[in-house]
Amino acid sequence: MSVKALCNFTAKRGDLDRRFTPGPSAQEGVWGHAQAAARRCASYETEVALNTTESTLIVRGRADGFDKAAGRVDEFKTFRGDFARMKGNQRALHWAQLKTYGALLCRRDELTHLDLALVYFDVDSQEETLLKERIQAAALESEFVAACTQFSSWAASETSRKAARNADLLALQFPHASFHAGQRLLAEAVYKAAARGDCVLAQASTGIGKTVGTLFPMLKALGAGKLDKIFYLSAKTTGRHAAVEATQLFKASKPDLNLRVLELVAREKACVYPERSCHGESCPLAKGFYDRLPAARTAAVAVRQLDHSAIRSVAAAHQVCPYYLSQELVLWADVVIGDYNYYFDTGGLLFGLATENEWRVGLLVDEAHNLIERARTMYTVTLEFTDLQAAAKQAPAPIKRALNQLASRWTDLCDMQTDDYCVLDKLPTGFLTALMQAVTRLSEFAGDQIEVLGKELERFYFDAVRFSRLADEFAGHSIFDIAGSTLCIRNVIPAPFLKNRFAAAHASILFSGTLNPPGFHRDLLGLPEDAIFLDVPAPFNAEQLAVRIVGDISTRWNQRAASLAPIATLVATQYTAQPGNYLVFLSSFDYLQDLLTEFSRIYSLIPTWRQHRAMSETERADFVSRFAPGGSGIGFAVLGGAFAEGIDLSGDRLIGAFIATLGLPQVNAVNEALANCLQKSFGVGHEYTYLYPGLQKVTQAAGRVIRSTSDRGTLYLIDERYTRSSVTRLLPSWWRPQAWQTSN
Repeated sequence: MSVKALCNFTAKRGDLDRRFTPGPSAQEGVWGHAQAAARRCASYETEVALNTTESTLIVRGRADGFDKAAGRVDEFKTFRGDFARMKGNQRALHWAQLKTYGALLCRRDELTHLDLALVYFDVDSQEETLLKERIQAAALESEFVAACTQFSSWAASETSRKAARNADLLALQFPHASFHAGQRLLAEAVYKAAARGDCVLAQASTGIGKTVGTLFPMLKALGAGKLDKIFYLSAKTTGRHAAVEATQLFKASKPDLNLRVLELVAREKACVYPERSCHGESCPLAKGFYDRLPAARTAAVAVRQLDHSAIRSVAAAHQVCPYYLSQELVLWADVVIGDYNYYFDTGGLLFGLATENEWRVGLLVDEAHNLIERARTMYTVTLEFTDLQAAAKQAPAPIKRALNQLASRWTDLCDMQTDDYCVLDKLPTGFLTALMQAVTRLSEFAGDQIEVLGKELERFYFDAVRFSRLADEFAGHSIFDIAGSTLCIRNVIPAPFLKNRFAAAHASILFSGTLNPPGFHRDLLGLPEDAIFLDVPAPFNAEQLAVRIVGDISTRWNQRAASLAPIATLVATQYTAQPGNYLVFLSSFDYLQDLLTEFSRIYSLIPTWRQHRAMSETERADFVSRFAPGGSGIGFAVLGGAFAEGIDLSGDRLIGAFIATLGLPQVNAVNEALANCLQKSFGVGHEYTYLYPGLQKVTQAAGRVIRSTSDRGTLYLIDERYTRSSVTRLLPSWWRPQAWQTSN
């Protein structure tokens, strides 16, 4: 047990308070610790390793500093802003940690008393605030033993539960009568990776059962003691639900399975009082949160299947915030299911806890082809001049001058550019200096009462802070661009940010139906050089899917008007020859509307339905429900949208698809800038920007047709570029494409 974890469990009291505090970055924290330690005497010891045994616990940690001659142990804490505004319960937790280090030192050196000093180092002024107290060893010992006693019963229960869990998992059987074709190969590779600590990039066809096929071997590895936790990460809600359902399937096959599964959902979905701020003065569930947490935690861990509804029920019974209760429960869960951002984003909760607690994590990354774009978004930030103007209108006098100076620098920077869109080779130092000054003034004025700024000013402040932090890490993996008056640090290559995430996991399994070519993902995601690529043979055969390449129609932008009539005729001809449910995928909503208008004009008797922009969950469900068993009609959708992946239309719910596009991202100034950056880094700018992402969308959409070994269907790939070998080599290996003329 670490000192920090022990104190977090036993010493937290009072309100939950998530008001923003302008704290130092991780790099500033390390620098501040080093600065504070450097000011001490030559005989001063830093990073003093301590450990002791109390009851059934081995408590370990590192004291920041120890002056043996003075008989004083120090705990360094970095901060910025007004020290007087530091929360009382936060300082109480710091004292609890320091007292625990003091108790360990007194035991080690047989001391009778010790001076304890909390050293708060301001990273901006570099000034120290020292809180010092002399405490007798007996008092430190008493508090330490009491804390260990409080935790020991919980620890004993957890130890017993994990032993039972491991026995259950070792005896766990695969939940189906047999593995699907290819599923056993996938499962064996995942187990070996979990045992050895490998990274695997696994390409496996849609319908093979990847969720169960990856979770089962990970659970077996957990039971064998190879792992401490399993993190199942998904890009979409549907993926998260599939993982939850898979764990329920395991429990159905073994009802007494001692496995604790936790589902993490977004804050906006979990929040009971979305109009309130997250602190005790505003939200009743934050008031006294840590006082009620122990009882809520005890009730929650007895549930085992902690999905969103179960968490909400327990939280309501104990009047605590369900969102932050779920975050506390990560410590005691075996399987955690959540979005990519919980591990890969800058402040990812799961990554932070994994590194802090030194967990051996088995990482499962579902539909991993989505991670590149999602990660780019995580490490991209945009500043809008209109947001600055709105913020300046709300700004009080003390900070209005700093914002006006920033606006002046901003305007000068944009006026220097001759094009509507441009990429600068380096960040503009004058603008960054003005931005940092504005951030500092806002921090000094608001402190932790950030809500006093007003919504527009608050939003700009957070964007400015994020921009400043990404500016500190700006390098060849990103570009800085200006579009009109909009400034953006745009991440192109997420690898430098994700590399340490994958390194921190004991084993990482990234799986999807579309991970070809593997070098594309290794380069952009920062996977280890020895990452294994596994191409799982498809459980399907070429006879199940008739793949027809229509090379005499062009879907290029300047040819789209001419393509409408022949595509409409092609779709109607296939529908007439074999009535049933079909999907037609287009590159944009405009193209979709044009084709649907043409199709409905000529073939008005054929039932059709279409995807609209910004559909609600109910509207999306209605769209999917139109694909009823035994039904017939044609749905029109956008490639890469909500209906191009993640929906299961097995059997005759879908018997064919038409993909009238290569899925290539639009050629525009931004994408050309990305291509230039990727060309400089890897020499394949066009392929990494356009071709590979486009063909992934095509393969995902085509995967809606064949979902099981009993399905049959037809797929039309419409564009002359599908005839090129550079394109066909990227299509699934089990397909047998045949040339098809519209005259057929």
